[in-house]
Amino acid sequence: MMKKPKAIALFSGGLDSILAVKLMLEQDVDVYTLTFITPFSGFSKFGRSIPARVFARNLNIPITVKFLGTEFVKLVKQPAHGYGKNMNPCIDCRILLLQKAKAYMEQMKADFIITGEVVGERPMTQNKQTMRFVEERSGLKGLLVRPLSGKLLEPTTPELQGLIQRENLLALEGRSRKPQMALAKKFGIQDYPTPAGGCLLTDPVFSLKLNDALKHGESTLRDMAMLAFGRHFRLPSGAKLIVGRNESENRKILASQTNESLCFEVHEIPSPIAIIRMKKDDADIGQAAAIGLRYSDIESDEGNVDYWKAQGEKKSVKVKKIKDSELDVLRIQR
Repeated sequence: MMKKPKAIALFSGGLDSILAVKLMLEQDVDVYTLTFITPFSGFSKFGRSIPARVFARNLNIPITVKFLGTEFVKLVKQPAHGYGKNMNPCIDCRILLLQKAKAYMEQMKADFIITGEVVGERPMTQNKQTMRFVEERSGLKGLLVRPLSGKLLEPTTPELQGLIQRENLLALEGRSRKPQMALAKKFGIQDYPTPAGGCLLTDPVFSLKLNDALKHGESTLRDMAMLAFGRHFRLPSGAKLIVGRNESENRKILASQTNESLCFEVHEIPSPIAIIRMKKDDADIGQAAAIGLRYSDIESDEGNVDYWKAQGEKKSVKVKKIKDSELDVLRIQR
């Protein structure tokens, strides 16, 4: 009696990966899902829940979540194969994730890896030439099954060994989502995430902030986390100022304060919290205060702004609002 095949699914929780897993379950494959999160993963639709966890639970299959932190930031800083349209190093990212998945496959004594890739869906990584290149560079030649486009690709080792049936794979191609949506309806899959919404590196505004941060040597995990919220300004000294846009961001700014940072808030007037991660010179205080005053509810052009270090006493400085023309020069995401 042939053993039940075991596969590791690179699982984002998006529709394509859900369908790929479902197709393998239909072939009686024992599927273990693997999800990677990075400092640039965005999960806004599901709040704090990782979409992959939600759908793995719905499919009643086990999931392992691994965090890639400093290693992934290093890759983003210097991708061997360049960026996509923004700061997304898609080819290098794909190779890294598949190398990690290969190690997990070997640990789990699984037979192969599956992904939700569709030929032609993404121009940088999902053309046949790049798909072959990534497969080889990740050490998975013949062991990477793409169920949604399997019939368009060369037969894999699991197919040749009879572990899965090629005739039950699909031949999806191109950027249209209609075939996937129809298949989801057939399988009763609902409320799946919208495509291309999970990686902040594809966002043009975020990419501007990231590029600026890397140019100024700001590449710690804390630096990366702070790119996801607030208005960002680069002061003439080179210091960065982040200004909250709402109460939630104000709380995040306060939570991110360190012994080196300075927080700002307009005295006794509703205003955002602003933070300088590290003061470069004395002029930073006045400039940061002027920007904070600009975004406050104060009616006059002049006011007092409190500033303080973590666990330190509050001080105050009287400043005038910065002019919008001067503010625009300092704004990073312009």
